[in-house]
Amino acid sequence: MTGSTFGTIFKITTWGESHGAGIGVVVDGCPAGLELSETHIQAFLDRRKPGSSRYTTQRKESDSVEILSGIFEGRTTGTPISMLVRNTSQRSSDYSDIASYYRPGHADYTFDQKYGFRDYRGGGRSSGRETIGRVAAGAIASRLLSELGITVTAYTQAIGGIEIPDPERPLKNMDIEESRSNPTGMPDRETSLKAEAYLKQCMENLDSAGGIVACRVSALPAGIGEPVFEKLDANLAKAIMSIGAVKAFEIGDGVRAASANGSSNNDSFRMDDNKVTKTTNHAGGILGGISDGSEIVLRAHFKPTPSIFREQDTVDKNGGNITIQIKGRHDPIIVPRAVVVVESMTAITVLDMLLQNMTARVDRIKTFYGK
Repeated sequence: MTGSTFGTIFKITTWGESHGAGIGVVVDGCPAGLELSETHIQAFLDRRKPGSSRYTTQRKESDSVEILSGIFEGRTTGTPISMLVRNTSQRSSDYSDIASYYRPGHADYTFDQKYGFRDYRGGGRSSGRETIGRVAAGAIASRLLSELGITVTAYTQAIGGIEIPDPERPLKNMDIEESRSNPTGMPDRETSLKAEAYLKQCMENLDSAGGIVACRVSALPAGIGEPVFEKLDANLAKAIMSIGAVKAFEIGDGVRAASANGSSNNDSFRMDDNKVTKTTNHAGGILGGISDGSEIVLRAHFKPTPSIFREQDTVDKNGGNITIQIKGRHDPIIVPRAVVVVESMTAITVLDMLLQNMTARVDRIKTFYGK
């Protein structure tokens, strides 16, 4: 299988399956000297682990991380950082029937068509547990970005048709601490309660829900990204769309820009002391594939969890039409646990492009080497 590696300089390779011995990631290209411990990584993993609320799968996993290499005396050495999270609560028997048929909305059929073989236990490589490696790597990327004063913050914007009020308001006016403590990931308690009631109804109906995760990148300097194939927004789109269940991606005004006029969609430039700023941010912080110095604003749209407990029509591997009812432990909604995954993939992408940008100008190379 190809395609498990992401990045150019800050490069990650994830590995492992849902019901294998463990899940992990190798991070290459992290500079030496960054203070890092398992505690830093665990804080991110705890935000995505299962069993944290009634709206997540009740699979009980501690998701405890082990750092196997790349750290000495509490700091990165510049060598590859390998991290492992062991699977401890596999119930493969829940998935024994799946070997003979294709679950609607899952990758069962496409895996069989590509490889002629698949690990049917919880989806194997296509399981949501694959994101453990992304989140562990994202914790490192976020920590390094914080050294540069850059922050990446994600939260739930909408669940079903229930959306937080004034979703375009500045991040400083949102209650991010609230989003970290409630089961929906929404930065608004009243809206979260409405979403919880909606999810309860979905569960009673043996159904699931989709939603939107928003992410903001603050203090990213202007000039990051390339103008053609390696655009910052294009690479962010690839990173976010690589997350399972993401069906749409937006930067700034996103799809709303298609129905706008140039007079309303353009962001006017002004001077603030000696700094170029914009009066609005319809572009979402990126122009021509390059950061413009304002806040990066992106959104990931997630489909409803395909594993639902009501009867569904499908086909078996012998070509027969059948009706099935899925068993196992599944999230009625993916969105709350996906918040930290979106945050991690954004951080990884931004950091990788920051490192690539160090060679963009001769004057800065000369300054670095004291010439």
